[in-house]
Amino acid sequence: MSHKERRKNRTDRLFELVLLLQSKPNMTSRDLAEYFDVSRRTIFRDLRVLGESGVPLTFADSGGYEILEGYQLPPLMLTAREASTLLIGIEFMKLQSDLSLRKNADHVELKIVAVLPPETKHHIDNLKARIVLDPYWLNAAKPGDEEEGRWHELSHAVTDRRTVTMEYFVPSRDELTRRTVDPLALIYFTDHWNLIAFDHLRKEVRNFRLDRIESMHVGSMKRFTPPDDFDLQTYIQELGAAEEQMVEIFFDKEVAGHAKRTVPARIQKETSKDGGVVVRFGFENLSYLAQWLLRFGVHAEARAPQELRKLVKREAAAVAARYK
Repeated sequence: MSHKERRKNRTDRLFELVLLLQSKPNMTSRDLAEYFDVSRRTIFRDLRVLGESGVPLTFADSGGYEILEGYQLPPLMLTAREASTLLIGIEFMKLQSDLSLRKNADHVELKIVAVLPPETKHHIDNLKARIVLDPYWLNAAKPGDEEEGRWHELSHAVTDRRTVTMEYFVPSRDELTRRTVDPLALIYFTDHWNLIAFDHLRKEVRNFRLDRIESMHVGSMKRFTPPDDFDLQTYIQELGAAEEQMVEIFFDKEVAGHAKRTVPARIQKETSKDGGVVVRFGFENLSYLAQWLLRFGVHAEARAPQELRKLVKREAAAVAARYK
């Protein structure tokens, strides 16, 4: 490693060291050495450099290091790689149906680009011109479909533990219902946001799609208490197991390679058959999958479950009807 590379690595480590001590105070020199995979001697040297540069380090009574509250880092200087990562994430947020998320993404992008050095900004401009996320396909927001601020309102309700009253559409019954729920988490599945909440009507934790909420109101009264036995990760695993169906799809050899790379799930089994390939995987949103399959036209066939075959047939018939 060259001297220049060693200096860069050390600069990056010092910056990360400040961030780490601000987010996790009271870390010992041994903790820090293990985290950065360096010797304690190196950590002591880094801490001395930080102290000499004006970072207000203190030694806590519990035996670890911390930074005095109120200290702020100078404005961030992002590398081209870090800026690219952030801006690609922002491009994803611009695909959301919630108008406020898209507006906020635009504002954040402007702020990031404004502080980039010219060479990094030039790299980002060239990159954005050559990267496309979801080119006008299923997830792109459509005019008239958006709900401004709903995601943000619910995110505050989740963190503040405020009860939400909403009108929620149930497609299976073609019915608009009124629900009072205690919001516990927000989860993004393959193509939509979901609110995980305790439903006062059903007396259990349920999953509600944000795009099916017709109207909502966040209460300002006392905070609710989450169920004692609720664990988010356990719930997600059980939800996936309960709603997932085993899917089997055949792809012609012309599209097999591309199709396997873009399957919106982890392929569990793959078999060469009939001059193409058959893949099997679990998936919970068959409507989304039916529309996704249309991009492959006659080069793909849904073989299981039967419900998926019916959905693909219905979607294809609707497309054909447009051209009669």
